Amino acid sequence: MPLPNPITVKIVAFLDEVGIPVVLTPLPEDTLLPAMTVRRGTLLVDPARLTYPGDLLHEAGHIAVTDPAVRATLETVADNQSEELAAICWSYAAAQAIGVDPAIVFHGDGYRGNGASLAMSFQMGVYLGVHLLVGYGLTTNAAYPAMARWLR
Repeated sequence: MPLPNPITVKIVAFLDEVGIPVVLTPLPEDTLLPAMTVRRGTLLVDPARLTYPGDLLHEAGHIAVTDPAVRATLETVADNQSEELAAICWSYAAAQAIGVDPAIVFHGDGYRGNGASLAMSFQMGVYLGVHLLVGYGLTTNAAYPAMARWLR
C-alpha cells in the first residue's frame, strides 16, 4: 500500500528506525484520531485516509512513552494527561530529529484547536512535558529536543 506523500514516508521511516512498528492497512472506522489506531503496540495507519501525517508522530509518541512491560499489548492510548504531555513532547523532538516542521505535528485541527499555541510554546523553548521524558531516561533538560533514546 503506497504512502501518499513524502512527509508521511519520512515519518514512517523514522518510526521504523526507532523501533515503533507501523502497519499500513485499510481501517474502516476511526478511533481517537482519523485513519490510525494502536493494536498490540503497533501503529495501524490507513494511508488512503490520512489527512494529517503529523498525527503519526503524536500517536507513536504514546507508544514510545508506554511502560515497556505493557507496550507490546497496548491496544489503545491512555486517556491520561501526563502521558498526553509526554507524547506531545516526544512528537516535537521527533519532528526536530527528522526535519519536519512542528506545524505539521501541531496543526490547526489538532489538540482541541490548540495546535498553533503548542507549536509556538515549543519554538519559544517552553517544553511542556519534558520532565516526563527526563524521568523516563529518554533525554535530559539540557539536551532536549535531542533524545538519548526514543523508547521508554
